[in-house]
Amino acid sequence: MSTRRVQQQALVPAAAQRALGPVRALADQALSRAAGAPLIGGNSVRLLRDATENYPAWLEAIAEARRHVHFESYIVHDDEVGERFAAALIAKAREGVPVRLVYDWLGGLGKASRRFWNRLSAGGVEVRCYNPPRFDSPLGWLSRDHRKMVAVDGEVGFVSGLCVGKPWAGDPAKGLEPWRDTGVELRGPAVADIERAFAYVWELLGPALPEPLVALEAPPPSGEMNVRVVASVPATAGMLRLDQLVAALARKRIWLTDAYYAGTASYAQALRAAALEGVDVRLLLPGATDIPILRPLSRSGYRPLLKAGVRIYEWNGPMLHAKTAVVDGHWARVGSTNLNVASWLGNCELDVVVENEEFAHELEAQYLRDLENATEIVLAKRRVRPCAPRPRPQATGARAHPVAAGAARLSHSLGAAFTGRRLVLGPLPGCRLFGLDLAVLFFRFAFLKPQFRGIGNVIPAAPDGSPLAGQKLAFHTVI
Repeated sequence: MSTRRVQQQALVPAAAQRALGPVRALADQALSRAAGAPLIGGNSVRLLRDATENYPAWLEAIAEARRHVHFESYIVHDDEVGERFAAALIAKAREGVPVRLVYDWLGGLGKASRRFWNRLSAGGVEVRCYNPPRFDSPLGWLSRDHRKMVAVDGEVGFVSGLCVGKPWAGDPAKGLEPWRDTGVELRGPAVADIERAFAYVWELLGPALPEPLVALEAPPPSGEMNVRVVASVPATAGMLRLDQLVAALARKRIWLTDAYYAGTASYAQALRAAALEGVDVRLLLPGATDIPILRPLSRSGYRPLLKAGVRIYEWNGPMLHAKTAVVDGHWARVGSTNLNVASWLGNCELDVVVENEEFAHELEAQYLRDLENATEIVLAKRRVRPCAPRPRPQATGARAHPVAAGAARLSHSLGAAFTGRRLVLGPLPGCRLFGLDLAVLFFRFAFLKPQFRGIGNVIPAAPDGSPLAGQKLAFHTVI
């Protein structure tokens, strides 16, 4: 075992380790191996909702930077929000603080001009572009850097689903609501893993970081939360293994939020198996999406999940972009990974996994608040009908009694029978989703050569430079 891993495991309090017991210790070992990320103790994690909480926290940390700023984002828009961040990064670089930024070529296509990136470079920011097209790898562009992170001075790190731009901030003057998204602020020893994840991608695109930063020591403990930083790279499938393992280990509930759901057959089966055993499995997805083709693909997988007892909700706002999971009131994940093949197998992704009841309960409470603005999808024999609002779901962990489950199904059917408005969702074969999986995998591995060195463009910098009770929900029956 490496010295670093021994040090990280030593950070988990000895009393907590003894309390885990043999089964818990085995589960922890399995989770660490599946994710390729050890459990690190001594951290504090703050849940941040939407751009209104994330952006100010990022900008404040950038303004207070003394040693370096590392910024990695799939998309940076050349708009009012992007200009605000550009100004903050340039101002810090002109103070003599090294500022490094990585953006994705495909993500940034049409979102920011070359002039925008050149202005950052002229202001002293080191800018690198991930994986622009290459003639020697015509389909190599399928691999993307989908991460969204900020790390400052090795002391604080931010991981989220938010890119930088007005869609996340909204525009009250034009009546445009902000996109719904989630992030975290992390302090403590696990920040070093966020920094190392950035250093890895930075080196793929050009010269490595200076040696002192690569060998960055973990900061001192800042709290009592146990954390894993899961830094995925193409063809490793660490988060896929972790997601499937967590679904298999769950005993009470699995509550998922995802922006672009297109789960593989194996992952969908893991959710179905959990639901069939009485686990409260819920999936919150967008009702409207910025990628229209994904809506029918996501819905094509609803029927087998619903038949197994998985509860599916669609967000009623403009766009739900969060990628979160909370399991059994103890395990929680926030980050950039979507529940689809592209994120699991093709992209660089970054997620923070927190094993702490206080944080998990906070995320559960947020989940229930989100359900207040969502519509539940339920099965019916013939038509899709909206039903009258019903009491809020409780975050209870007991498995459903067969009589209670039958009563719930009966109430759904009676509710559907007494409503008039109809919304029909035609049947879509689940095999289409499986076929999509095969097609994507074929293109990934037949044409995508995992050539990492030199896949980026470098723009040199200028030299000077417990769950809540009671909530109202609408729910629809689907054919």
